[in-house]
Amino acid sequence: MKIICYKDKILKAINSVVKGVASKTTMPILEGILIQTNDNEIKLTTYDLELGIEYIMECDVKEQGSTVVNAIMFSEIIRKLPDTEIYITVNNNNLLEIECEGSHYKLATMNPDEFPELPKIEIENSIELEQNTLKNMIRKTIFAVSTEETRPILTGCLIETENNKLNIVAVDGFRLALRSIYLNKKTNNFSAVIPGKTLNEINKILLDSFEVVKIGISKNQALFEMDNCKIVTRILDGEFLNYKNVIPNNWETRIRVNKMNLQDCFERISLIASSSIEKEKKYPVKVQIDIGKVTISCTNQTGDAKEELFISTEGRNLEVGFNPKYFLDSLKVIDDEEVFVEFGSSISPALIKPIENSDYVYMILPIRIKED
Repeated sequence: MKIICYKDKILKAINSVVKGVASKTTMPILEGILIQTNDNEIKLTTYDLELGIEYIMECDVKEQGSTVVNAIMFSEIIRKLPDTEIYITVNNNNLLEIECEGSHYKLATMNPDEFPELPKIEIENSIELEQNTLKNMIRKTIFAVSTEETRPILTGCLIETENNKLNIVAVDGFRLALRSIYLNKKTNNFSAVIPGKTLNEINKILLDSFEVVKIGISKNQALFEMDNCKIVTRILDGEFLNYKNVIPNNWETRIRVNKMNLQDCFERISLIASSSIEKEKKYPVKVQIDIGKVTISCTNQTGDAKEELFISTEGRNLEVGFNPKYFLDSLKVIDDEEVFVEFGSSISPALIKPIENSDYVYMILPIRIKED
């Protein structure tokens, strides 16, 4: 095998596939990148037996061939080389030679025949949408995915289509994020739970462009295809939360507020709330709503803080406690200038919604306020 390519192109390819490399494994082959040539293209593949990524790029192929090389060593060497042409060759001793200007490296290789094939997916349902749309949907929900392995199903995002509407939902037991869009083409109803870690990596590869990404779903695998990149991932087993039954339909108190003003208040209050010696849970941020005003405050061993905003309010006065991180995570991904925040009682979930449309909603569970 002998190829010539520019650093920026091969580095982009490596960065796209490197997250499919196994980090903890007894199989050294899974720590490698499979490099294969095909006419004037090379294909880079990584696979940790749960997530597989393929990336195809054009380059000057002098001799056809294939090999597997340790991903970390290969990527670090390429990353630090000058921004110019790189010559990559597998020599007669099966060493991978990397040459660039005055730099010359030789790396041990592994047998490409031992690299496991990516699963062949029998696609049962598929949809197409613009990459920037999917990127936006993931960004607005992924932060609410659970990191607790005790409920594995909640470590993923639910992707479902229903009546030509695509929903992406994340829940961690304390909050919920839902983002929806209507699809241009008629599609079957289906649902699948994709691991949050996979969606995070897909989000890094997706372009902020109108180019199309195709999502294909089988019984236990999902396929994401975009331009010159293909990602295969397992689907999580289990029953996802029936989220429609937990989102409140009515409110007792509602405020209309400038998103950035509310976000700034919570960020400042968080300086006190997160600095407590004890767990933050015991010292929530208190939100007090009176006619035309919301007061956000926190008191603990570090000190106390209070913020006031004069806003539009509806309904009855209310006092309720929240983990400020959950409020901030939601506010940071909202692009709208103003939002509604809807409350039930002091023990009911609160909803954060855009004012102009209904394509996303955030639900946050309150924390009981300790009586003085």
